[in-house]
Amino acid sequence: MSRIKEFNLPDLGEGLTEGEILAWLVKVGDDIELNQPIVEVETAKAAVEIPAKWAGRVQAIFHPEGSTVEVGVPIIAIDTDPGAGPIEESTTATPASDLPAPSAASLAAVEVAPAEGMVEPGLIGGVAPGGRTAVLVGYGPRNAPAKRRPRKGDVPAAPPAQAATPVAPAPVAPAPAPAVNGNGRVSGPVLAKPPVRKLAKDLGIDLATLTGSGPLGSITREDVQRAASATPAAAGPLTVAAPAASVASFGADREQRIPVKGVRKLTAENMARSAFTAPHVTEFLTVDVTRAMKALDRLRDRREWRDVRVSPLLLVAKAVLLAVDRHPMVNSTWAGDEIVVKEYVNLGIAAATERGLIVPNIKDAGRLSLRELADAMTELVQTAKSGRTSPSDMSGGTLTITNVGVFGVDTGTPILPPGESAILAFGAVREQPWVHKGKVKPRLVTTLGLSFDHRIIDGELGSKFLRDIGDFLADPEAALLAWT
Repeated sequence: MSRIKEFNLPDLGEGLTEGEILAWLVKVGDDIELNQPIVEVETAKAAVEIPAKWAGRVQAIFHPEGSTVEVGVPIIAIDTDPGAGPIEESTTATPASDLPAPSAASLAAVEVAPAEGMVEPGLIGGVAPGGRTAVLVGYGPRNAPAKRRPRKGDVPAAPPAQAATPVAPAPVAPAPAPAVNGNGRVSGPVLAKPPVRKLAKDLGIDLATLTGSGPLGSITREDVQRAASATPAAAGPLTVAAPAASVASFGADREQRIPVKGVRKLTAENMARSAFTAPHVTEFLTVDVTRAMKALDRLRDRREWRDVRVSPLLLVAKAVLLAVDRHPMVNSTWAGDEIVVKEYVNLGIAAATERGLIVPNIKDAGRLSLRELADAMTELVQTAKSGRTSPSDMSGGTLTITNVGVFGVDTGTPILPPGESAILAFGAVREQPWVHKGKVKPRLVTTLGLSFDHRIIDGELGSKFLRDIGDFLADPEAALLAWT
């Protein structure tokens, strides 16, 4: 058995087909242990560290950092028995650098072009399987290139042996020189757009006296304005100097091209598929959340909650989970000829990261207490921002919340994640004038935006679901007493 084992890029879940190598955690010559992280790879969903399948010594690294590798392609070679002595040259080649030559298997797949003067195997005149010469039936072997019969209309080529008699070309009369006016411009129609002509007329400028700086010598607005502001000489026609060659560039030198890959590529594919597959409907509800914010303040003051991150998003998540209990159809998936209603809620929380938007989810969030839910949300956000979210944490979501309020946005019309039937946008909490107990008072107000799949959720169900979320945020204590 060979000591050198090539480690292929594994499928990290969800049928991923490729990954980008972000960083190598080892180098050629390092001794590694079993399950030691050796490389950090960014898939279409997350950045993950891949452990080694064998202990040994790194013999070769096949792909540099920043390269995209397909699943199943070798990325590293490991000597599983480095203490057995030097490796024979026939077993592996010594790399000239940190990026060694490819393996013998990969070199065998390379097709080598035939040398000049040789005929490729299998073609007429070349070597056929079995060593014989490939010929057509009734003809002997020929290495000459194939010729076609001349077609009608083809001009026969002159015999190469007979030299053509030189013929003196007939004299051609020189073309008359174009007429030039006193300003050095070729006589003819003046090229200028209608607005430029009107401007010249209003300013009393004769376009025929100007030298155009536009395309094909056309007169521009700047040419006319420059002529109007210039003082004409005492004698002779008006001469306008050509403008300086400081024209703004609008080409590729002032453009940036960003490759679409990784999280951005997956997000684009999912959003396009969802937007043009599920018929979206979005409803909005503005809610007075003053009581909810006061409840959060009281919660933070409790001894057992002083080390817990408590945010308005926590109450929104709790409101969504309670509303799902009252309207289970919202937590479902369209499956073509049937609707799958989930009895568990994997609550997704959209998170903006340096690599793009990701939506990790809290598994079976409906069974968590408020304290457990707060801890799970804190861990989820911290893991996402550090780029360590695993693919399993971003799969299987059933319903999502996107907190656009952290960006100072009132609300939005969110697009459904594929496979989900509802997503809630939570807007910024602002102090606004509000009618409270018959009087206009400053109150803390937010706007909710609920998008849902109209194939599953009709207007009545979507409205009741959104209303229940709003009722909880308006008075959490009363909602808990009424619903639990």
